[in-house]
Amino acid sequence: MKEVAILAGGCFWCMVKPYTSYEGVEKVVSGYIGGHKENPSYKEVCAGDTGHYEAIQIFFDNDKITFKEILDIFWKQIDPLDGNGQFADRGSQYRTAIFYTSDRQFEEAKESKKNIEDLYYGGKQIATEIIEASQFYPAEDYHQNYCKTNSKHYSVYYKNSGRYNFVKSNWDRNNLGRDDLRKRLRDIEFEVTQNDMTEVPFENEYFDKFDKGIYVDVIDGRPLFTSKDKFDSGCGWPAFNRPIKDTVLMERTDYSFGMERTEVRSAGSNSHLGHVFKDNPNSDTGLRYCINSAALKFIPYDKMEECGYGDYKKYLD
Repeated sequence: MKEVAILAGGCFWCMVKPYTSYEGVEKVVSGYIGGHKENPSYKEVCAGDTGHYEAIQIFFDNDKITFKEILDIFWKQIDPLDGNGQFADRGSQYRTAIFYTSDRQFEEAKESKKNIEDLYYGGKQIATEIIEASQFYPAEDYHQNYCKTNSKHYSVYYKNSGRYNFVKSNWDRNNLGRDDLRKRLRDIEFEVTQNDMTEVPFENEYFDKFDKGIYVDVIDGRPLFTSKDKFDSGCGWPAFNRPIKDTVLMERTDYSFGMERTEVRSAGSNSHLGHVFKDNPNSDTGLRYCINSAALKFIPYDKMEECGYGDYKKYLD
């Protein structure tokens, strides 16, 4: 079923890209909502007196990606405690908000917000508003898909605006549960998943393993990849054509070591998994998911039933 989500997360340039890699997302439109001025211009909204928020309108198929999953991605792009803008962008037009389009979306937005408050902020109330959707006005053409049409400028802005550093320090280095994880995980598992470390190539557990089964998140056990999509890329790390479902992963731009790459994280545990590259000519996806063994746990096919993964056998049969 087709559905629309409308989210405000500060500069709309930065809110589009996180949704572009999901199959169920059909279109993302940058625009304005929540104010009193009809058909506002970018200049008028930036002036801060139209009442509008910069926002994105996400058209999606909720049989492939749910509204809840849309919100899970949303929170990890913003500073929900900031009620006066986002990062370098200050003013009411850059506040964060969820604009609901149905009673169900309203209830799911409230539940999602409460979960974030409880899990990440110790019950402290966050500033992101939940507002009934009003007329959405698409922004000017040059703002649409800015991360693609003006990728260099977008990259510089995203990195220097403060958003990138906040996301990495607040969400990806969140201290919640780190002490427990340090006790539960092996050293290499902790360093890879929590501190974005990369294993030594050809000296890790699964790079040359091709037994039938599934690979799950070592943190929360969520199924991520199957042996059916695993291949020998020669890189020295486990490589996959695709995940079991694209919503189990989350992508981030990674500027470490003076490079610009696409980091892959687990959507469930937000742990670092590896990177994805567009250099796989032997797959219909064209993608190579290069994943650290230490971020994964392999479940053999004949153990899947007893381990609670029987429903996933269909991905291998």
